[in-house]
Amino acid sequence: MSNRNLRPETIAAHALKATDATTGSVAPPLYTASTYARDETYTPKLKENYIRSGNPTLWHAEEAVAALELGEEALLFASGMAAITTLLETVPQGAHVAAPDVMYYGTRDWLKRLEAKGRIELTLFDAADPKALAGALRKGKTDLVWIETPLNPTWDVIDIAKAAEAAHAVGAILAVDATASAAVTTRPLTLGADIVFHSATKYLNGHSDVLAGALVTRQANARWKEIQALRTKIGSPLAPFECWLLIRGLRTLYVRYRQASANALAIARHFEKHPRIERVLYPGLASHRGHAIASRQMTDGFGGMISLLIKGDAGEAVRVCTRLKVIVPATSLGGVESLAEHRKTVEGPESPVPDNLIRLSIGIEHADDLIADLDQALG
Repeated sequence: MSNRNLRPETIAAHALKATDATTGSVAPPLYTASTYARDETYTPKLKENYIRSGNPTLWHAEEAVAALELGEEALLFASGMAAITTLLETVPQGAHVAAPDVMYYGTRDWLKRLEAKGRIELTLFDAADPKALAGALRKGKTDLVWIETPLNPTWDVIDIAKAAEAAHAVGAILAVDATASAAVTTRPLTLGADIVFHSATKYLNGHSDVLAGALVTRQANARWKEIQALRTKIGSPLAPFECWLLIRGLRTLYVRYRQASANALAIARHFEKHPRIERVLYPGLASHRGHAIASRQMTDGFGGMISLLIKGDAGEAVRVCTRLKVIVPATSLGGVESLAEHRKTVEGPESPVPDNLIRLSIGIEHADDLIADLDQALG
């Protein structure tokens, strides 16, 4: 059967290719060579013959990620920030970029760095205001609109279709950080986005043992070809073993994500009225301000990411994290194990994140054990 006739769960489980065509192996081969011989006419046997330009294991992983996002092509990078900075390198000198004021702090810090150097003009808008994004754009000047949805770590939800319409109206492209929705529950390219980004370290890999970034494009146009060329020149493609681990992780993506989503919803509902909790931030709750958009845009669960605003100061939020016994106090998200972090400590004193916010990445453990652990830590 053609992959076009298969549902995404099957494509993921087979990592796009059920068996290796050469050997019949049901586990994908790992090609570690840094260079490849040419044939008797000195013609390369592969489309690229040096690892900085590509590798069969890299191409396999890229094809699988592109298929899951319904994109034309994907590029994998040595880290999420390597992917982001390569995309930003294609923004013309002095052009305008719009992005949310609350988002992954590494991206925000890099954008501010480019602004401080006079490389770009930058507008950070309030994603909680549905009119703010359109108001931040400049016709003929804005080149790139960067959004996350859900937003890290408030999990506000931006309407991708409306963002794409607004971006295209002023001549910009829309890039969507879809790390938290993981190619399972939201497909931005089908909603009008031009490029999708993933920190593939997170849900796509899912086992906390890979550092990787991914860009997926709706159209392999001139800008995409520039990104591709820059990755080769900079030397930042994902290494073969990490590609192989990513393929391994993709094969369980749907079952992992659905279990994490179910656990997160149960936990969010349990703690929504807890006396030690000021507010639970989770788009799956009807009380969340982005719930209506999330219900329309997220079609297969609301993800495993929750933030708790506890009643107390930063010190008390840190103490809750340290009292956890099952949930691990660590940074990252999307793994099979549940993690908790005091986000303000991680982002630093200039972060707009509330002092009392604890970010939870819910894993695939039994939900009752996670609830009991949080209950005892909150005291």
